[in-house]
Amino acid sequence: MLKKDIEEYVQDDRLRKSMDSAQTREKNGGRSEKRSAFVTGEIDRLLGKSQWKNLACIGAIHTQNGYKGKASSEWRYYISSRKLTAEELLKHARMEWSVESMHWLLDVHFGEDFCRIEDEGVHQVLNVVRKIALNCVKAHKQKSGSMLPLSKIMFSCLMDCRKLLPMLLLGQN
Repeated sequence: MLKKDIEEYVQDDRLRKSMDSAQTREKNGGRSEKRSAFVTGEIDRLLGKSQWKNLACIGAIHTQNGYKGKASSEWRYYISSRKLTAEELLKHARMEWSVESMHWLLDVHFGEDFCRIEDEGVHQVLNVVRKIALNCVKAHKQKSGSMLPLSKIMFSCLMDCRKLLPMLLLGQN
C-alpha cells in the first residue's frame, strides 16, 4: 500500500515539483545515464505510513539510459527513517548498488551463495579471502589494460600458476 502511495505522490507532476531534487549524468563506453532523485519529508497524506515506524521521508530515483540509439527508463522508490536530501538519496542508492555488485561478483565467480560451510568464523574468513582475490584480479585488469573478463583472468591463473604471482604483484601499489 505504501509503495502505491509513494508512486502516486511522485508521479503527480505538481507534487513532484515541490520535492527536493538532484540529478547526476554519466557517460561510459557509449552509454549515457541520467539519474534524477526526488525526496520529501511531507508524508502526512500517505495512508500506508503507519506500518513503518519512524518513517521520516520518501523518495524516488528516475533512471534514464541511452545506448546505441535505444532508450530505457526506470523508477525506483525509497523510504527512510532519516530525512534525506535528494543528493544524499542518490549517494546512498549508488552505495547500495556497489554492495550488490560486489555480492553478485562473489556469487558468480566463487559460488558464494552455494557455500555450505556452517562455521560462521570460517565463512567470514573465506568471504574476506574471496574479496581480496577479486580486488587483486580487478586491480590487475585495470593496471594491465586487459580486455579479458574477470572470469577468464581467474581461469588463466588457475590453469597456469606461473601467471598468478605476476598478477598479484601487478595488483600492488
